[in-house]
Amino acid sequence: MNFPASHRYARISAKKVRPTANLIRGLDVNRALNLLTVDQTRGGFLMAKVLRSAVANAGQNDAVDVNNLYIRDCRVDEGPLLNGRMRYRPASMGRSMPIRRRTSHLKIVLSEREAG
Repeated sequence: MNFPASHRYARISAKKVRPTANLIRGLDVNRALNLLTVDQTRGGFLMAKVLRSAVANAGQNDAVDVNNLYIRDCRVDEGPLLNGRMRYRPASMGRSMPIRRRTSHLKIVLSEREAG
């Protein structure tokens, strides 16, 4: 059985969070939480929140042992660019370039390890 959790429109670029997602993919939940609490990046903090949410979702089912869970899928996708009140920065030859505010969608899917 799968237990998903997601954080959509996170105000951080996907490029900054992907190394953290690659670090915890396939690990047991307890080991991944230990790694994320040591991680000092903002992406690690956000991934830890999503992981705790997925563990809480799994805890709603009484037939599931929370200590037997592992991270089946850990994905970071790009979200839309925020364009409200555009700001610009100077570029070469007198031009201006818009400041891109990037967002991302974080998704973690937990599953139980097979016995045996």
